Amino acid sequence: MNCTIKRYLKIVEGNIADYKPLSRFHYRDSQTGPVSAVYKIIDTHPMRQQIEPVVGIIVYSMPVCSVQLRNIATKGLFTKLGSANANMQIVNNNVRTIARVVIEPRYRALGLAYELVQKTMPLLEMPYIEALAVMGKVNPFFEKAGMMKYEGAKSPRCVQLRQALSAVGVEQSDLVDIERTHSILQSLNEKQKAFIEKQIMYFLSAYGRRAKTLPDSFQRTEFFISRLSDRPVYYLWRNADCDLKI
Repeated sequence: MNCTIKRYLKIVEGNIADYKPLSRFHYRDSQTGPVSAVYKIIDTHPMRQQIEPVVGIIVYSMPVCSVQLRNIATKGLFTKLGSANANMQIVNNNVRTIARVVIEPRYRALGLAYELVQKTMPLLEMPYIEALAVMGKVNPFFEKAGMMKYEGAKSPRCVQLRQALSAVGVEQSDLVDIERTHSILQSLNEKQKAFIEKQIMYFLSAYGRRAKTLPDSFQRTEFFISRLSDRPVYYLWRNADCDLKI
């Protein structure tokens, strides 16, 4: 069945308008930064294309100026020109960033995410393609597509929320039991609740608009606990067919 579906799937050029219908399936909000290229997977089946013609999308954006894990992965290649403007120019000339990869839920488990990454990276004709994620442990398709993984330290947000939880009586050992953690949070006095709510909202702001609007509930507690162990993860692919552009 899966093979039958994949027979009708095709990767073609797209635009940012193709991303918007699928953006609701991504954990971050719809803002992608300056777009460099977009490719989409379309379903050419005569019946299915009438329902959901675009079933996957990858958005490439322009890179940000300085990324610590990029400097580690490239041994400072993009920091050696002296001035910030010169360094930014060489980054722009040689790097593109994967900003979004989204597969429509009904088409998941077909290996489409890694194929989309693997098959489109060479099309940009750039020496380096990078991706940054705070949920790298659930994005193995980057590595499967040939990107190298570099994992950083725990984010300051994670450290800060852990410390705040400890301050109101939720210790590291409690976090393995979501029900216990949620129960402790619900039993706090007003001053403690106001304090931890501010900390939780700050933490959730890194995960987009939808995460910030989650109501105080067991589901929200489960969400932020599941991300407290997240570390920034950086992926890098070197295109052996492209020389560095100075």
